[in-house]
Amino acid sequence: MQTKNNLQEFYSEIEKKRREVNDLMRRKMPVHAGRIAVNHVQDNFRKGGFTNNGLHKWKKSNREIYGGKAAAGNYGTLLSGRNHLYSSAKYIPGDARVSIQNEVEYAGIHNWGGTVSPRVTPKMRKFAWAKYYALGGGDKDKPVGPDVGFWKGLALTKKTKLNIRMPQRQFLGESIELNEAIQAKLDQELEKIFNG
Repeated sequence: MQTKNNLQEFYSEIEKKRREVNDLMRRKMPVHAGRIAVNHVQDNFRKGGFTNNGLHKWKKSNREIYGGKAAAGNYGTLLSGRNHLYSSAKYIPGDARVSIQNEVEYAGIHNWGGTVSPRVTPKMRKFAWAKYYALGGGDKDKPVGPDVGFWKGLALTKKTKLNIRMPQRQFLGESIELNEAIQAKLDQELEKIFNG
């Protein structure tokens, strides 16, 4: 009789652990993995590159290379005062899965690179003239900034469409370090279940 009770206890303990593991994999682990992934993506922004088998630095933006007195010159590549792209990374947990996404409309062109073709509008020309004059263009007493020629060229261009090549600055994607961090969290949670 004692053996039968021990066997029933053993089976009920196994069933309890099975339910806990099932709950972990279907409910808890997607949330843990999502949080780890979003932290990984945001860490890519802070480091200025994509971490996959080491850090792969992004190409510097022109505002970083040429600097300037404006606050924008102080921010890293893909970062700004609002950090919209950085803070828009999110995770959506599902049943035994998680989806990581960034729904900002320009996230894809930055993540994969490519060519964008914006139309040159009157508003854009007006902005270019304002930048031209703000940087000292047309004023002999004011020192001329390095971008004056660019802004004047944009204001006077006959083109109706521009072709701008965006380099790839990947921040979302498959990563060895991310997979290792998720696996370590899974191992930790399983250890809690089986040793608890």
